Amino acid sequence: MSSPAALLRRLSSLLLLLMFALAALPAAAQTLRITSALVAPGDTPGFPGDADARPVTLPDDWSRTRPNEAGPVWYRVGFRALQRPGDDELSALYIERACTNLEVHLNGQLVFSGGRMREPATNNCGQPQLVTLPSALIAPELNTLDIKVTGQPLARVGSRWRAGGLSALELGPQSLLLHRQARQHTFAVALPQALSATLLLMGSFMFVLGTINRRESHLAYFGALSVLWSALEARLWLRTVPVDPAVAEFLLSSLLAFITLAAVQFLLRYARHRSRLADRLLPLQCVAMPASLVLAGAAHLHTLTMLWSLLLGLQVGAAALLYLRAQWRAHSRSSWVMAATLGTLALAALVEFVSQQIGGSPLPAQAARLVAPLMFVVVGLRLVQQHGRALQEAELGRAHLEERVREATAEIERNFRQLAELRVEQITERERKRIAADLHDDLGAKLLTIVHTSDDQRISTLAREALEEMRLSVRGLTGRAVRLADALGDWRAEVVNRLAQAGIQAEWDAPEDLTQMLSARAFVQTTRILREATSNIIKHSGGSHASVTCTVADGDFKVVVQDDGDGIKIENDGRLDRGHGMATMKNRAKQLQGQCLVESAPGRGTVIRLTIPLDRALEGAA
Repeated sequence: MSSPAALLRRLSSLLLLLMFALAALPAAAQTLRITSALVAPGDTPGFPGDADARPVTLPDDWSRTRPNEAGPVWYRVGFRALQRPGDDELSALYIERACTNLEVHLNGQLVFSGGRMREPATNNCGQPQLVTLPSALIAPELNTLDIKVTGQPLARVGSRWRAGGLSALELGPQSLLLHRQARQHTFAVALPQALSATLLLMGSFMFVLGTINRRESHLAYFGALSVLWSALEARLWLRTVPVDPAVAEFLLSSLLAFITLAAVQFLLRYARHRSRLADRLLPLQCVAMPASLVLAGAAHLHTLTMLWSLLLGLQVGAAALLYLRAQWRAHSRSSWVMAATLGTLALAALVEFVSQQIGGSPLPAQAARLVAPLMFVVVGLRLVQQHGRALQEAELGRAHLEERVREATAEIERNFRQLAELRVEQITERERKRIAADLHDDLGAKLLTIVHTSDDQRISTLAREALEEMRLSVRGLTGRAVRLADALGDWRAEVVNRLAQAGIQAEWDAPEDLTQMLSARAFVQTTRILREATSNIIKHSGGSHASVTCTVADGDFKVVVQDDGDGIKIENDGRLDRGHGMATMKNRAKQLQGQCLVESAPGRGTVIRLTIPLDRALEGAA
């Protein structure tokens, strides 16, 4: 038989339970809100009847009622049946917060389990729970709800909202409570998950974008900040992790140092300010914070995390002030927008920090935690817009440069034709020298600057090609005749070298004892034709061997360029593909009163035959 003391404890518990049930049941209410319960610690299959149960007010924050104590803990509440005779609607129990996990027993029968109850226990801290109460288990009079909650003491978690505790309970029709549970789930779970997924995708994209463009390094730091912030919400996605809770809390707390590094560096780089001190100290801080948490031990994790959070927050605040100061000095139009954004983030951080210290309702902290990712998404979209605008301006600048190059080339050719028609040697020579000097000193210098300073590989390549074309044009403008033997040597060096760099075996066959002189114009146009033919072999032929044969016979200068590639596709109208610069080569040959013929068939390679009349392209030795 039980001892009198044990019987007295059970009788007292029953009386308290009945008192709580009667006090919590208002007349004609749709739902029943329970704010009082009996609590008893113990890892037992059911409510420990022989334990000293004591009353507690719900919500129950373990950091206040059970400091430095972990679960499991049993809560017992009593209620009278809410259903009226003939009412077929199911009853349900709504639990807004049970950290970290719970089981629900109705009149001694298990009716709900939130997941794993032993460490590592399932983390349902942010999950509102709706438990259906089977009608068959509900007694007409007094009913008993036993709720087993497992959790961690405040000292062992980085955030107060992951410490053990149980919110107030609400009983009522399932259809009514289902809407409340859905609203809370949207606010506390679905919306943070959506924002964290958005930050993860956007941050990954911006990190890659900033890594590729070194001059836009602030994009890489903002991308890292977004990805790290989304990692803080990982517990909403991974409710059961196969590691000890102390390890999980250590990893989440250590993320704060890396988030601070990304945030401070983003603000400094966005302000176009490079701090060597920050570059050195911030990575060291990312090592010092985890090391201090390990040395302090799990029993002091929360206190040390709060101290570090305060220090890290001051660092981010200082970087934000420095950024705003730089923006105002530069008279940036977006300074007020960024000031409002940073002010909102600072207010949200303050609300979160104060909530961590005083506890109370988690609603303000939940709202504050939504502000940060939402602001990050807004800032990220703003940065992407600015980058797109800068890219558009760069494209316009490149198009303008190409137009300038085309205009300069057209101007050179126009002047060349005019000077050739004038036949005034003195005027022609002076004008050519002036144009060549202007191009070399003005456009040449600018193109050379672009080649050495541009971060965009495409623009740098375009400028280098334009510079080579300009130099060739300048050489043509000088009007000096070139020995055909020297011209053949220059062409051989360029063609063989380019083909060798592309991995194509090249053969060159040309006479060496030519005494003729080649006019400057013929040299320029022939050089361009050979360059275009070589480029086509490298880019389009797909061959491994090419040959160039030069001859002088029957009053003509002939060049034959042949490759063993795939050949040129035939158009539907039976003509060769007009791509690969074929039309340009033919036009240049035509300007020299010559011709450029193309012979090709799929799989048989391509042959280009250039013929230039000697009386147009060659001059006798002086």
